[in-house]
Amino acid sequence: MTILKSFCKGEINATRERLVAAGLAVVAMSSLVVLAAIVLFLFMEGLPLFIEYQPWSFLFGTQWYPTSEPPEFGIFPLILASMAVTFFSSLLAVPLGVLTAAWLAELAGPRIRRAVKPFVELLAALPSVVIGFFGMVILAPFLQDYFGVDTGLNLFNASLMLAFMSVPTICSVSEDALYAVPRSLREASLALGATRWETLCRVVLPAALSGIGTAVMLGMSRAMGETMVVLMVAGGAAMLPTSIFDPVRPMPASIAAEMAEAPFRSEHYYALFAIGIVLFLFTFLFNLIAFRITERRKQTGSASL
Repeated sequence: MTILKSFCKGEINATRERLVAAGLAVVAMSSLVVLAAIVLFLFMEGLPLFIEYQPWSFLFGTQWYPTSEPPEFGIFPLILASMAVTFFSSLLAVPLGVLTAAWLAELAGPRIRRAVKPFVELLAALPSVVIGFFGMVILAPFLQDYFGVDTGLNLFNASLMLAFMSVPTICSVSEDALYAVPRSLREASLALGATRWETLCRVVLPAALSGIGTAVMLGMSRAMGETMVVLMVAGGAAMLPTSIFDPVRPMPASIAAEMAEAPFRSEHYYALFAIGIVLFLFTFLFNLIAFRITERRKQTGSASL
């Protein structure tokens, strides 16, 4: 009788485990299905543009006049603007985020860490429209007066605001990567006579490089895909920038600014969805690079062990 009860209990537990595994699989697959549906819709609405408009002219044309006769849909200035704001924001956000993470993980005391870390993560909780409003009302007049530029709504302003938005992502992921470094590596380095600074630079940071690389790519993806900030502070000029103080219009800003004005299923409508395809491919490339960096570092670490 006892054996029969144990057998029935084991069967019940096995059934529960199978049901839980099936439920988790359904949840995971639902995410993939939703993503596939979004991508399919994006391509279905964007690809019809290229029936009558050449892809080469679309990607490398320098004129964006969707309402002219005939319309011009050259998005090279938009691509260059997106790459420029991502690059310049990364110049500030990557060192600031990584160094903040290194200080919090390795040098700051527990009390200081508990006080500082919430303020760093608070930047991620701020709505993008609030950050854009700050750049428009506070930073733009300052840049215009201090640097004597024509307008404070420009590439430099957008890069600064996007940097502040990317710092929490880079800092949080980098800090997790630094915490994941085995404590034995730190202790071995210190036992050999290295200082805490030498241990951080020569042992901890190289060991956490895969996680830091992932953090950088995620931060760059955030800057590349951000809409509201660049719509408010980049200036909205679809032209090739010649200076960091020139107004620009990145790809997300163009989609957000013109989608409501584009007639349904018109060439303008299809062109905006085609911009979305290009933006998706850029962000997908960033995430793919981050994944490859992580996998390569894991393989290198396994081989060294």
